[in-house]
Amino acid sequence: MPLIEYSVRHVVIESDRDGQRVDNFLLGQFKGVPKSFVYRILRRGEVRANGKRIKPEYRLRAGDELRLPPVKVEEAPVIAPSENLDIVKSLTSSVIYETPEMIVINKPAGVAVHGGSGVDYGVIEALRSGRSDLHYLELVHRLDRDTSGCLMIAKKRSALRCLHEQLRLKTMHKHYWALVHGIWPQRISVVNEPLLKNVLKSGERMVTVDRNGKPSCTDFEVLRVFENSTLVKASPRTGRTHQIRVHCAFKHHPIAMDDKYGDRLLDAGFEQNGLKRMFLHARTLVFTDPGTGKLTTVEAPLDEQLQAFLDRLAADDAKKSEKGEMR
Repeated sequence: MPLIEYSVRHVVIESDRDGQRVDNFLLGQFKGVPKSFVYRILRRGEVRANGKRIKPEYRLRAGDELRLPPVKVEEAPVIAPSENLDIVKSLTSSVIYETPEMIVINKPAGVAVHGGSGVDYGVIEALRSGRSDLHYLELVHRLDRDTSGCLMIAKKRSALRCLHEQLRLKTMHKHYWALVHGIWPQRISVVNEPLLKNVLKSGERMVTVDRNGKPSCTDFEVLRVFENSTLVKASPRTGRTHQIRVHCAFKHHPIAMDDKYGDRLLDAGFEQNGLKRMFLHARTLVFTDPGTGKLTTVEAPLDEQLQAFLDRLAADDAKKSEKGEMR
């Protein structure tokens, strides 16, 4: 089997990794190595957080700078199971921006960004399977499995460091489109509520607004108002787990078809009209291209289902307006 050789790396921990044990994080970073290897490099002090030795039970904190030692591991061939061949095809054709340093894809809903946590096959595995020219791939940030849209992946370690630095300094901006129930008040342009992440006995992650949580802030802008729903642009200033979904639900305007924080009764009508997935889409990324140094904006179009549903809402509202039924 071919060897993957990792040189010394410095990784800045993103907010969605906050609280994860470092030994579990390392197993994800060094695919194919035994647990004994991870514990050995930790015991020897070869892995450091912010310049200090750490133990296997150390829990990562957002903003930690982790030093990872040089490692050589055998690369197991990535074989796409037959039921995932369509995922490989859709992802390899969903690239919306690519340079020698990085890729941005328009990730479909329902596809995990990475294998693990009960998912054997994700974006990274699919890209490796479908693009033999891609030797180094690392996620710059993450998207929930049920969220579609812009997902950034580094093709070089130098690009990963550059893009992580932009995340840390908050010079990279992410804008999402969400369809929420009800009429979103124009006066609510910012939701600034602390979020606390809990893990249930089942292993499911749930996030709540809690004064003991971490500072979390999302900007909102109304894009279009329909009869019983609103299309909003949500721009998170922080990057907490499920942040947009929880902030919307807290303001009593849950995202349509959100099976974790949404309203099933309200969703029933949308589902009957053809919406089968959560309406949350990572629409735009604004960042400095690590290769050219230029400010770059990448936009991911809505998938056919979301666009068709918006068109249906607009058509229904137009018909009711003609009949004088709109409020």
